[in-house]
Amino acid sequence: MTQLRKFRQQTVPPWRRAVLKVGSSLLAADSGGLSTRFALGLAQFISSCHASGREIVLVSSGAVAAGRMLLQDHSPEDTSNAARQAMAALGQTQTVALWQRLFDRPLAQVLLTHDDLRDRRRYLNARATLTELLRYNVLPVVNENDTVAVDELTLGDNDNLAAIVAALIDADMLLIATDIDGLYTADPRSNPDAEPIDEVHELTAEIMTMAGAAGSSVGTGGMRTKLEAAEKAAAAGIQTILFNGRDGEVVSLLARDLLHGTLLRTTATRMQARKYWLLHVPAVPGCIHVDAGAVRAISDEGASLLPKGIIDAVGDFQRGDMVEIVGDSCSGEPYVVARGITQYGAAEMNQIAGSHTRDIKERLGYSYGENVVHRDDLVITTDFGVNP
Repeated sequence: MTQLRKFRQQTVPPWRRAVLKVGSSLLAADSGGLSTRFALGLAQFISSCHASGREIVLVSSGAVAAGRMLLQDHSPEDTSNAARQAMAALGQTQTVALWQRLFDRPLAQVLLTHDDLRDRRRYLNARATLTELLRYNVLPVVNENDTVAVDELTLGDNDNLAAIVAALIDADMLLIATDIDGLYTADPRSNPDAEPIDEVHELTAEIMTMAGAAGSSVGTGGMRTKLEAAEKAAAAGIQTILFNGRDGEVVSLLARDLLHGTLLRTTATRMQARKYWLLHVPAVPGCIHVDAGAVRAISDEGASLLPKGIIDAVGDFQRGDMVEIVGDSCSGEPYVVARGITQYGAAEMNQIAGSHTRDIKERLGYSYGENVVHRDDLVITTDFGVNP
């Protein structure tokens, strides 16, 4: 076997919240099913991070590998959609059970599809759920809902799903545990001249061509999907780390913020990337008309939009839509103050306009929270040259 060249040790940039993606190759047992052989070290890494006040969302593969073992009548070569769908359904509980055995804290399974994250209403609900789980000190275990998204099973999309989840929860870092030390200039398993790449500042076309195809019989993703995930994360201002989850020493050092692997940096800040996205998401017809006090709170104090500052809502927009927030200039002419993703529809907003946050549930019979538009979902248009 080729002797792999070692990655130099480097310090991990500071982070508070991260998404850790663990692939099937780190969980599959040689005889079939799942094994804690490598998962134990990764669980210890997560526990160490939690002990230091950090938050982690775990994106875990392994369901198909686990289900394949339970479906004794199916051979490992059976890759039909129906068979893989059944394997994924059976294996989901096995995957979560494996992780739960390694923690003395509660875990929560969260199954997502890309449609859940493309649809703005589902996006809000998914983010609210994950944020609340983290607040309760629960470890979310996320997987793609393979039983209804079988077309994506062959794409290794848990890498890309992890990047999307990282952006969803405003993570600082995307950690991808794989079965190889990091990114090389070529496939190190077949090319003895392959050189390790410790750090990447920009994912150029040349860097992308260095990625090979899938390298494991149990997983569906190769290095290319990991670089695609890093590219998505970078666009959201999130850095990515590729490391060998099979190497106990590498995992142990990572808990001490020392990396032997590849760090993929980004030039965009998280705030810049998010604000840019919010600024360019198409707004629906209609607007939220707010008073002068709300304009000051949003523009000068960086506050969320609360129902008390709303005069009325115009249009027929729904919860999760991108809506313009309009105030009145000194001359009395309306102008767009900000735009953001609303937590309430227009009809609901007109029912709670001018009220205190504590009155929302009384007026509607339910509540999606005290913020009509949360400050994290809001961008001030005047910051981008649009003046009253």
